[in-house]
Amino acid sequence: MSAIPAIHVGLKQLGIAEEDARDLYQRQTGKRSLKVMTSKQHEAVLGELRRMGFSKTNGKKKLEGKFAPKLQALWIAAWNLGIVRDRKDSALLAFVKRQTGIDHTRFLQYPEDATKAIEALKSWMRREAGVEWNVERWMPDHMQDARYQVAIAQASILANRTDGISTAKGILIINCASLFGHSDLDAFEASDWIELQNLLGKLVRRETP
Repeated sequence: MSAIPAIHVGLKQLGIAEEDARDLYQRQTGKRSLKVMTSKQHEAVLGELRRMGFSKTNGKKKLEGKFAPKLQALWIAAWNLGIVRDRKDSALLAFVKRQTGIDHTRFLQYPEDATKAIEALKSWMRREAGVEWNVERWMPDHMQDARYQVAIAQASILANRTDGISTAKGILIINCASLFGHSDLDAFEASDWIELQNLLGKLVRRETP
C-alpha cells in the first residue's frame, strides 16, 4: 500500500505548508517531490513525520464495517460539492439509517443493504451537483475515474458562478497547476484527487447558499 496518502494526512495534521514539506522531502531523500521517490523513500518521509509527532489515528475512531470506507468517501465528496452540510460521521450514520433502517455501518453485512445507501448518495450527487457516474470505455483513463467526475462537477459549480467567463475544465486545470505544478490528470494518484477535491471543496462551500 502506498505511503503517500498517510504522508498527506501527516503534513496536514502537523500544519506543514507545501514549501516546508518539500524542504523536508529534500532533507530525507534528496528529492523535492513525492512523485519521483521510491517506496522506501516514501517510508523515510513518513517515518520523519511520525518522529515529529504525526499520529495515524489522531485520536479519532474510524467507522467500522466493510462498506464504511466507500460510504465515507462518497459522503466527504458530497460535502466538497456543497450538498452535504455536516461532514461528521454521525450525519452519515443518520443518512444510512434513513436509507436502510440500519443503525450503524458495522451492521451493514449484505451488499444489497449497503447499495441502498450508496446509490441514494450517488443519485443525490448526480441530481444536485451534476456528477456523472456513467462513463464510456473510450474516454481517457482519468475521465473514467469517479474522483475525476466529482472534481469536474465541483469545477462546473465554480464555473457557473463566473457568468461564462471561466469553463469547468479551465478551472480544473488552473487549480491542478496551482496545487501540483502540472495538469497531467492521467498521472494523478488517489491522494492527488483527494487533495484536489478538498481544495475545490473549500471554494465551493465558500459561496454555497
